Amino acid sequence: MDRNDALLTDWRQRALALEVEVAKAVIGQSRVIRLINTAVFARGHVLLQGDVGVGKTTLLRAFAQVLGGDFARTEGTIDLMPNDLIYYTYISADGRPAVEHGPLIRHGEDLAIFFFNEINRARPQVHSLLLRVMAERSVSAFNREFRFPHLLVFADRNRVEREETFEISSAARDRFMMEITIDAPATDADRRRLIFDPRFHDTDTLVGALQSAMVAYRELNALAAAIQSTVQASDTLETYAMHLWRATAVPGEYGIHLSDIDIDQLMLAGASPRGMSMLLRAARVAAWLEGRSYVTPEDVQAVFVETIAHRLCYQPVFELRRQEISGPLMAGILASVAAP
Repeated sequence: MDRNDALLTDWRQRALALEVEVAKAVIGQSRVIRLINTAVFARGHVLLQGDVGVGKTTLLRAFAQVLGGDFARTEGTIDLMPNDLIYYTYISADGRPAVEHGPLIRHGEDLAIFFFNEINRARPQVHSLLLRVMAERSVSAFNREFRFPHLLVFADRNRVEREETFEISSAARDRFMMEITIDAPATDADRRRLIFDPRFHDTDTLVGALQSAMVAYRELNALAAAIQSTVQASDTLETYAMHLWRATAVPGEYGIHLSDIDIDQLMLAGASPRGMSMLLRAARVAAWLEGRSYVTPEDVQAVFVETIAHRLCYQPVFELRRQEISGPLMAGILASVAAP
């Protein structure tokens, strides 16, 4: 085993330990935890959606706790404006106006996690600022540029409330490596624990009890690059990914059918090149977490829905039915495109 292989093996054990630690605070969500962990080591931003009170915020706070680095958060509200992320003003003790750095730039280059709670309650102007931060990991303020080389953006939104909310634009959604749906635990045993075990009733104490800073966050970018260069994808696997890509744009060519929908009129645009690149980045990390140095079709399939579904653009007449259409469409693509 050469030095690089030994390094990746050591880090894999740390990555798996992260999952175990987070699972102490968020039960019945092993697949969701694995997906977020995959995005973290692929250096991709994560958006969680789900019903009210299913643990979205707790899950993201738990990851922020175990990953380490400086942490900042903001709450999405209808009156939040872009400048609120960069600075805030107040009257100082001597009665004079004063300006302080906002949550986004307060920690400078040490900012590792920015958590945007209820992102869909913020205005599109705020989404636009966040778009640059996610794309370039930088922002201009006070006549200088602040850079965040280690930053990951975690955000959540609920899919129930529609009043005083703003839909996230396609461009903003495309910057998230994954959009992950979290539902309440499926088993009665897990549901019983959430209801009757007092440990799960105090989120601050629950998350605070987790081991903090389990990894050296400044090394994650280099580690991610090593994973991408070491875990290989065969020519056959690449051909499979290309067929998946085409199926997102012209699903009718692959014999995919959806009830009550003319499949040939459904798509406005399939997955973008950036989306497919992120799919393969995530698939390589999925293979690494399973202890392999090569990508299998199962690795691609494991992350396909979460990395691709939110990027697809439907014709306007179908867009309001996105939640209803996406699941069957993605399942149809995976079932219809032959895996090697």
